[in-house]
Amino acid sequence: MNRVFVCSCFGVTEEQVRSHAEAGACTPRQIASACKAGTDCGGCVRRIQALLGRGSCPRRQLADQGEPPLTAKLPEAA
Repeated sequence: MNRVFVCSCFGVTEEQVRSHAEAGACTPRQIASACKAGTDCGGCVRRIQALLGRGSCPRRQLADQGEPPLTAKLPEAA
């Protein structure tokens, strides 16, 4: 299997970034929250932006359809 690393600082691959994007991460900051990519040297942030720009974002599609943001569905903290 040929792995293409996006973030060498944390060993994050293109496939991992795409998986997080499919799960709803739409921005480099959301990807960073999911797997730390882009939080050390920052050299991979533009690559992450490019990967995110190629696919559709489920959250953006929901927003375009008038659905509330996913954070609105979270329960209150205890």
